[in-house]
Amino acid sequence: MQAAAGLSWWIAVFLSPVMREATLGSLDPVAVAIFDIPLFVIASALAATAVKAAAFVATAWTGIVAFALGVYATVTTEAGLGVLMMIAAAVCSLAALSIVVLGGIPTAWISQGPFAFRSAAGRRTTTNVGATIGQMILFWGLFLAVIPVGLTFLEQRWEVTLPFPPIAAPAGALLLMLASALGVASAMPNRLVIAGPYRWIRNPMAVAGITQGAAVGLILGSWLVIAYAVLGSLLWNYAVRPVEEADLEERFGAEFISYRESVRCWIPRVGRG
Repeated sequence: MQAAAGLSWWIAVFLSPVMREATLGSLDPVAVAIFDIPLFVIASALAATAVKAAAFVATAWTGIVAFALGVYATVTTEAGLGVLMMIAAAVCSLAALSIVVLGGIPTAWISQGPFAFRSAAGRRTTTNVGATIGQMILFWGLFLAVIPVGLTFLEQRWEVTLPFPPIAAPAGALLLMLASALGVASAMPNRLVIAGPYRWIRNPMAVAGITQGAAVGLILGSWLVIAYAVLGSLLWNYAVRPVEEADLEERFGAEFISYRESVRCWIPRVGRG
């Protein structure tokens, strides 16, 4: 699919001046195609046949091009759409490389190192509260301030912005306050909690964080930040959640299994005690 998409893009580049300008700016398409077609299109096709070397080549090339085109677009304000396409291609190439070399995407790696699951059992309440507050300041500052502001800057610099209605910013501010309140109310558990927000939804902290990201996108008027929040929800649901829930099942056994079967992950249950 990636090889076919890359070939289709190159056909569009040579047939459509609009596509060429939007994705390559003032760059010479022939000069770029000389390298990109064999190193991306052909290499992706070979990677699909389980040729490991081709998968490494396609991944390295897309990463280099995504970075170089990003610098070019940031300096010149050209080829913004091309940057987004190459970032997507780099991510897909990395996923394909993992599948070819490792037999799948190593989602368990996400929970290693500083992101490993650690039980708070046995810690003093003041210690748990202090650690939770510190984590909230760190993660909220990074994921809800630094990264969104950076994405908004790049979105504007790459000239890929979209118009937002005037109501978006105040609606985003209200949504951010509500989601932040949910996040605070859901924090600091040191055991299996099935009361409070957890009574209605299985992981209110994740719901709060993703909603906060989307709210910040509304405040900043950035579709790229909203997309970042959506991608974060997909990453959490398909990569983090299975590992986290396996850890909870191992630690709490039948109690967690019963809870998981009665309370949904994303959609709150209503009308039940």
